[in-house]
Order: sequence, then C-alpha cells, then structure tokens
Amino acid sequence: MDTKYIIGIIVAIIVIVGAYFVLAGGSGQEKITIVGSTSVQPVAEKLATEYMKKNSSVKITVQGGGSSVGIKSVQDGSANIGTSSKSLKANESTGLSQYEIGKDGIAIIVNNNNALSGLTMEQLKGILSGNITNWKEVGGPDAKINVVVREEGSGTRDAVQEIVLGKLANGTKVDFIKSAIVQSSTEAVQQSVAQDPNAIGFISFASVNGTKALQINNVAPSEATVLDGTYKIQRPFLFLIKGNATGAIKAFIDWVDGPEGQAIIKSENVVPTGVQVNSTS
Repeated sequence: MDTKYIIGIIVAIIVIVGAYFVLAGGSGQEKITIVGSTSVQPVAEKLATEYMKKNSSVKITVQGGGSSVGIKSVQDGSANIGTSSKSLKANESTGLSQYEIGKDGIAIIVNNNNALSGLTMEQLKGILSGNITNWKEVGGPDAKINVVVREEGSGTRDAVQEIVLGKLANGTKVDFIKSAIVQSSTEAVQQSVAQDPNAIGFISFASVNGTKALQINNVAPSEATVLDGTYKIQRPFLFLIKGNATGAIKAFIDWVDGPEGQAIIKSENVVPTGVQVNSTS
C-alpha cells in the first residue's frame, strides 16, 4: 500500500479524534449540573464561575426553574445538585443531603416612586391577602395596590406565605389575593414592580436592583438584621445532593462551604452559614 495513502489515513483519524474531543468538551472533564431556585441561581452562578476558574477540569452549568423543580430534579437524577430557597418538608427531603450555604432576607419591594418607607407586618399581611387594597389605607396615595407574587412551587412564595400570611385558626393556610399578578422568576417580579408605581412584590434581598425595599416593623433587610434575626422575613439557601456527596460534587461543596466560597456568598448580599443541615448516612 502506498506510504502517502497510509499517512493520509492516519492524519485523517487524528483530525477526527481531535475534533471529537473538542466538540465533547474533553472526555476528562467532570460535569456538574445545578438546577432549582431562581433566588439561589445568581449566587450559584457566581460560585460556579469562580470555581471553574480554579478547576478547569470541572464544567458546572446552572439553571433556574424554582425550588420545587430543584428538589424534583435532584431526586430523579436529572441534576447533580438541586437548589432550594425554602426549608424542605419531610416528604421532600427523603434520601437527600442538605447543605445550607447561607440565609437570605426576602425583601418587600415597591416602585422607586412610592413614597412609603415601610409597613408593619400586619399591614403587609393585609395587602398580600387582599384585606387592604388601596395605598391610602397605609399612608400612601389614593391608588389601587397591585400585588405581584411568585408561582406555586416557588420557595420565595412558600416562605412569604408561611411567615407573613400564616394560617387560620383551623390550620388552613391564608392565601394571596386572587387578583395577584403571578410571575415565574425573581427578575420578572422585580421588572413588574419597577414598571408599575402602584405595585408591591417580594424577592430575594440579594437581587434588589431598580426597586425599593421597604422596612418591615421598622427593620430594613440587611446582612446584619438577617443574621441577628430582627428581620423576620428570611429563609435558607440550600444545596441538595441525592445520597452523600462524593468526588467532584463533594469537592465543589467543600469549596463552597470553605473561606473562598463563603466570601463569594457574602459578596452577593447573602449571609453565609456553610452548614450541613442533614445527611442521609
């Protein structure tokens, strides 16, 4: 067989194999998929970006979808790490290891043109439940209040419903006003409020940008007030693992809970805690 022909075949094989590895992103690269809470998502993205800078052999992708999606995705194995911005119920936590990366205050936001600086918890409950429907009832202008909420399954929605609205005497949860505008992400809620001078909504304090966070019972959301517990509307930011973390996933979790990861979490206006809530072992 002609030598040039053989060399040509060898070169072609090398090119094909090389192209495969380029397109595949390198067969030796560990892949970690993170899915869940849109409140946790910006923090998770920042953590993933910084970790990959130091660990080029690891590829981390971060997606939203909501806390319920995060819990389901890690349970069914479609995600390596689920994220949640709510505490898990007993039927949700089976088989999962939970890592609290931090605590987050839930900011009650209004349009920047709203002159109010704060509400009492009772006033807020009245607005969100529909018992108070006009801003003049809480010291504002004579205008209808437009309530913006998250969708069912959102950890932020669940936390506000539990902490602010509470339950009736018979144990039934108090629901949000039926005319509330429902949005499916943190950014969508904030955008709705930013565009409507009569709107009120709730989002992660870490994500407040272009809207105004109100004081509740004369306490503003901040790292200090979340940490000391004086700001009452707060919840955990959780990373969820099916079983116990091993290999590349454990290395990432350990880094997140270490000094570098916790510093990044703090820079995102989340109070770092770095504790394992439970273990499957």
